[in-house]
Amino acid sequence: MSTKRAPARAYFLRRLYQKSAHIFAGSLIQGFAMGVFLFPHSIPSGGGAGIAVLLNYWFGMPMSLGLWLTNISFLLFAVHYLGRISAIGTIMVITVTSVSVNYFEVYFHSPFANVWVNLLIGSLFLGIGISILFRERVTNGGIGFVALAIAKRKRINPGSALFWMNGGIFLLTAIVIDWKIIIQALLCQWLSTRIVKWLHTPSVIGKRPLYFMAWRRK
Repeated sequence: MSTKRAPARAYFLRRLYQKSAHIFAGSLIQGFAMGVFLFPHSIPSGGGAGIAVLLNYWFGMPMSLGLWLTNISFLLFAVHYLGRISAIGTIMVITVTSVSVNYFEVYFHSPFANVWVNLLIGSLFLGIGISILFRERVTNGGIGFVALAIAKRKRINPGSALFWMNGGIFLLTAIVIDWKIIIQALLCQWLSTRIVKWLHTPSVIGKRPLYFMAWRRK
């Protein structure tokens, strides 16, 4: 019996290693996008990042710490409705992304001074990172879990719930800091969404819908 189970165990461990490596890589790439290109210009890549920008503006809290606290809080709020198993991968994403944001903010700086060039490059890397995470069926932040929980409870479209949550946070950030932020945030979301859709491979991801990003059903 143990001989028969050995190949299955080896396959499971190999798949677990591959999945963890992909999640780590996707988190690292999106952390690179935020820490080097987006956060230095206070451009939020999502609702959680928007709150992190506000915490940094109001209290001087490091972006990486604000991002981690915000996403973990969202995740803990929604895990009761959506289950613990699917939250494990998201915890890994949140932690690796936050640590990498802190590292890249300190040791790497964009070679470009123009905010729009940084927005373009940051959105490109962000879309690549999110695409890798989606292929492993994990969300890129805790706010996606809240949107899914609201959608489950209220029986509404998860994409609509996430749109209004992110939109409200972006609007508040723009009012408090600079009105241009909402334009930059929306453009970042649109560009990263294009990258995700471009890299989306149905044969890999399958036909199961993914609702973890704003403004679209996947």
